[in-house]
Amino acid sequence: MKTRAITGVLFVIILVASMLLGPWVFSAFFLLISLVGLDEFYRIVKKSPLSSDPSDTDAVEVNKPAGLALAAALFISLAIFQLQGLGASVFLYCIPFITLIFWLELFRKHPKPFSNIAFTFLGIIFAVVPFLCFYQLGFLDGTYNYECPLGFLILLWSSDTGAYLAGRTFGKTKLFERHSPKKTWEGAFGGLLISLLAAFILSRYFQGIEAWQWLVTSAIIVVFGTYGDLTESMLKRSYQIKDSGNIMPGHGGLLDRFDGLLLAAPLVYLFLSLTTP
Repeated sequence: MKTRAITGVLFVIILVASMLLGPWVFSAFFLLISLVGLDEFYRIVKKSPLSSDPSDTDAVEVNKPAGLALAAALFISLAIFQLQGLGASVFLYCIPFITLIFWLELFRKHPKPFSNIAFTFLGIIFAVVPFLCFYQLGFLDGTYNYECPLGFLILLWSSDTGAYLAGRTFGKTKLFERHSPKKTWEGAFGGLLISLLAAFILSRYFQGIEAWQWLVTSAIIVVFGTYGDLTESMLKRSYQIKDSGNIMPGHGGLLDRFDGLLLAAPLVYLFLSLTTP
């Protein structure tokens, strides 16, 4: 418990500092986070059976180097687009890395090459795209502002804390027992109340978006943060593992720590980009 607490506090300090220290540190830190998260995903699915049939000995062999290269190209292109003010044509440099994944598979002797290709791209969608969307929250008006990404994490942490406390105190009705036996509807409503309260407080100090946008953002984070948590649990249970990694003692991997962000961040970015002038 002591190790878990120390690791958690240090990680939060580093995470908050990466946003407060400016756009370059923010960019570098979340580039690293997205690459580590993708590596964790690839480690989970690597050499895993493609079916539940014991006689099926085929296994997924993702092209990790090409997938990581594409992830880095996507994130770096987005950072250059935002920090240097270059046009969207900068993303064209990602195309060679996309074709590389297909090209390299031609030279690998595997009975189901398109399964490897599919899982390589799925890792990008599942573990990288959410962080790209989260990164974009820092540039909603075209210039860097730490308030939205920091506010997002505060709402996510508030939701998790409220759900934990309410679940332990009042939890009786299981939310989705098949994938997460400890989650309850009572905990979910507790998380919503605490997150909405945090959103109201944030709206008094963070002026980047309107108060109603903070409240809607809170609701999106609670609902789809919970689904992201369940989705990541479904991934781990399907491969019969407890944690996505061991980079954080007492906490598991980065995907474990950011599971609530995976589905919520793209939808929050979509909502705010459509409602913010």
